[in-house]
Amino acid sequence: MKAPADLQDKLDTLPSSPGVYLMKDAKGTILYVGKGKDLRKRVLSYFREKEHQSPKTRVLVSKISDLEFILTGSEKEALILESNLIKRHRPRYNVILRDDKRYLVLRLDPKEEYPRLSLVRRIRQDGAQYFGPYASANAVRQTLKVLHGMFPLRQCSGTKFRQRARPCLNHQMGRCLGLCVGAISPEEYGPVVEEAVLFLKGRTQDLQEKLRQEMERAADRLEFEKAAMYRDRLNAVEKTLEKQLMVSARFRDQDAVGTHEAGDNLGLAVLFVRGGRMVGSHCFVFKRPQSSSSEVVRAFILQYYEQGKPIPEEILISEPLPEQDLLAEWLSDIKGKRVGVRHPKRGEGRQLLAMAAHNAANYLMSEMTRATDPIPALDRLRQRLGLESIPHRLECIDISNFRGKFPVGSLVVFRDGEPDKSAYRRYRIKTVDRIDDTAMMAEVLNRRFTEVRKQQALPDLLVVDGGKAQLNQALAVLRELELADHVPVVALAKKPRTTTQAEANATDRLYLPGRKNPLELKKDPPLLFLLSRLRDEAHRFAISYYQKRHRRQSLQSRLDEICGIGPKRRRDLIRFFGSVKRLAEAQSEEICQVPGISHKLAASICTALRGDEKAG
Repeated sequence: MKAPADLQDKLDTLPSSPGVYLMKDAKGTILYVGKGKDLRKRVLSYFREKEHQSPKTRVLVSKISDLEFILTGSEKEALILESNLIKRHRPRYNVILRDDKRYLVLRLDPKEEYPRLSLVRRIRQDGAQYFGPYASANAVRQTLKVLHGMFPLRQCSGTKFRQRARPCLNHQMGRCLGLCVGAISPEEYGPVVEEAVLFLKGRTQDLQEKLRQEMERAADRLEFEKAAMYRDRLNAVEKTLEKQLMVSARFRDQDAVGTHEAGDNLGLAVLFVRGGRMVGSHCFVFKRPQSSSSEVVRAFILQYYEQGKPIPEEILISEPLPEQDLLAEWLSDIKGKRVGVRHPKRGEGRQLLAMAAHNAANYLMSEMTRATDPIPALDRLRQRLGLESIPHRLECIDISNFRGKFPVGSLVVFRDGEPDKSAYRRYRIKTVDRIDDTAMMAEVLNRRFTEVRKQQALPDLLVVDGGKAQLNQALAVLRELELADHVPVVALAKKPRTTTQAEANATDRLYLPGRKNPLELKKDPPLLFLLSRLRDEAHRFAISYYQKRHRRQSLQSRLDEICGIGPKRRRDLIRFFGSVKRLAEAQSEEICQVPGISHKLAASICTALRGDEKAG
C-alpha cells in the first residue's frame, strides 16, 4: 500500500531504534499509538501489501496522513511511554480499557505500635502491606468480619484509639484485646498481627501449624484459658478455609485472564487467586474491538496494572503474547519483585484459564442480552410457552416473610422487557397467620385480580416465584375467579443450592401447567435472563417492603414498652412526627414539643428507640 508523498518522506527517514509512533489523520487527530523495538521495521510493515492484514489495519492505514515518532532508550521505556500516550489521547484504533474503578484492598501498616486492618482503594509505596483485591465491597467487609472474629485486632481509628478512656464494645464482645486501656503490650499484640498476615497471604498451613504449637505450649504450661483461645482460633481458621474455593495447590498469588469472542464483541474476565484460593473476579466487555484476542489481552495487562491495581506473583494468559517477557519485566519493576507472565498448556493453570473464559462468556452473554431488543426474546418466549401472542406485559408475584412474621407480597410489571414501576404493587398479608407461602400467595392473587374490576389490565403472562405448589395454587385462584382461560401462568423455581456438580451446573427451572417436568432454559440465555430479571425484581421489591414493615414494627414495639406511653400518647407522637422513624431520629428537646410529653419521658423515648445514654 503506497503512502502519500509527504508521509513517504517521513517513512524514509525513520530510524532503526526503539521508540513510539503516533499515526494521525488529515486533521491531525491521533488515530493509533504503538511502539517498536525497531521503529523503521515496525512502521513500514503497515504499508507493505499483505493479504492477511486485518480489516482494522487496512482501514487504519487508509486514513493515515501524518506520522510522529519519539525515540526512547530501550524497548521497556517505549512500552511505558506507549501506555502513557494511550491513556492521555485515547486513540480510536487502540484497545481502550474503560475501567475507572479502584478495587478495595486491605491495608496493614507494621510501623504502627498496634497495627490495624483498614479498607483503602489506592496502593501506595509507603511500607505498608496490602492484601486483595476485592471486586465486591460486600466481600471485603465479610472478610474483615471473619478476620476480626478469628484475630481480635484493633478496629477503632487512630483518633478514637488515642482518646479512649475505657474499653470499647468490641473488647466486651471478645473481638478486641483492649489495647486502648493497656490490657495488652505491643510485644503480646505482635503475634496476633503475624497470624492475621499469614491468613491474608494464604499461608494457612503455616498459620494452622503455628496455632497448634501455641495451643500445645499453653497446655503444657497449664495455661488452659490461653490454650482454649488458640484452639478456638484454630477451629475458626479451619472452618473458614472449608468455605473457600481451592483452585491451586501451588499456594501462589495469581491472576488468570480469560477471553471469549461472540460476534463483534469480546468478553474478558480476570480471576483473582490469592494463596491458591479464589478471592474474586472482574469482567469487561470490549465492543467491536477490531483486534485479535491477544492484542486485547496485551492492552488489558498494560492499562489495568498501570492504574495501580495489585500485581500478583504470576499472571496467566490464555495464549502466548509476542512481548510476554517484556511485560513481565515491566510488571516486576512496578511491583518491586519478580512477576511471571505465563501461558500454561496443561494442569491447574489451564483449568483456571478455562474457568476465566467461562466467566467471560457468561458476562458477555448477559451484557449482549441486556443491550439487545427485548421483542425477539419475548417472541421466543411466546414460542416456547405456546402463547397466542407476544407477552408484552409480564407480571411476577413474590412473597417475603421471616418465620411467618411480617408477611408481605409484591407484584412487579415489565412492559416489553423493561420494568414499569408505576404499575408495581405491595400487599400486606392480612388473612394468613401461619407459615404458609402458598396460602399467602393465594391472598395476593385474589387481591390483585379483583383489581380487574377497577380497570387494572390483565397480564399477558403471570410468573409466580416457586415450583409446582405455587403454580397449582395460582391456577386454583384463577379458576375460582374465572380467569384461567385469560391469564397464562408459569412458575419459576430458583436454582438449588449447590451440593453436587450436577446442581452446580443447573439453572432456574420453569414449570408449566399440565407438564410434569420443568423446562430447562440453559440453552436459551435470553429467555433465562429476562425471566430471572423479572423474578429477581419481584424478590427485591418484596424484601424491601418486608424490611420496612419489620423496622417500623420493631420501633413501635419498643415504643409500647416505654413506661408512660399509652395508645393516646403513641398516636400523638406518630401524628406529630409523621412516622416512628422520624421520632427515633428526633432529639429529646423536639419530643418535648408534643403535648403531654415531659423532659424525663422524652429522654426515656430517646433511650428506648436509639439507645442514647446522653438523651437526657
